[in-house]
Amino acid sequence: MRILGIDPGLTCTGFGVVDSEGASLHYVASGTIKTSPGDGVLLPHRLKILFDGIGEVVQRYQPAIAVCEIVFVNVNPQATLMLGQARGCCMTALVANGLDVREYTALQLKKAVTGHGKAAKEQVQEMVKRLLQLPGLPGKDAADALGLCITHAQVGRTLAAINKTTQTQARTSSAYRAGRTY
Repeated sequence: MRILGIDPGLTCTGFGVVDSEGASLHYVASGTIKTSPGDGVLLPHRLKILFDGIGEVVQRYQPAIAVCEIVFVNVNPQATLMLGQARGCCMTALVANGLDVREYTALQLKKAVTGHGKAAKEQVQEMVKRLLQLPGLPGKDAADALGLCITHAQVGRTLAAINKTTQTQARTSSAYRAGRTY
C-alpha cells in the first residue's frame, strides 16, 4: 500500500511517500512545499500554493491513503490559527483528490518511530533514515511526514492482525454455537 504523509505548515509543509508491504517499508519520495509571506503574497494565495502542491504530489505518486499530523496548541494563538488553516487546506486537498485521510499526533508519531513520545526532531530524523535505509538525513518536515507514513504502516499491520484474530474467533464461536443443542 502506498502511503502519503503530510506534516502541515503554512511556511513549510512536509510530504513523504512510503510503500508498505507487510512488515517492509520502502521509501518512494519526500520533500517540502514552501510558501512565503514575502513579496506581498496574501494568506489565501499561500493556501492555494499548498492546495495545488498537495494535488501535484497526489497525482504524481498515486497514494492509496494519506496521513496528516494533528495540530498541537501553540503558545501564540495567531500562529495556531494560521497552522490550523494550513492543515485544513492540506486535508481538503487530500480529500478533493479522492484520498481517505487518517490522523496522528506528534506524540504518536514519535512513539512509533523512536519508541519515545518526547523524542527530539533530530532523533525522529535519524530513525526515519534508519528505518527507510536512506543515504542521508531527511529534512525535519519531510522526516515528520515520512514518520507519519511509518506510524500508519505499523498501525495498519496491528489492525490487520486484530481483524484476522477477530474473524477467526467469530468463525469458531459461531460454528460452536451452531452445533449446540439445548
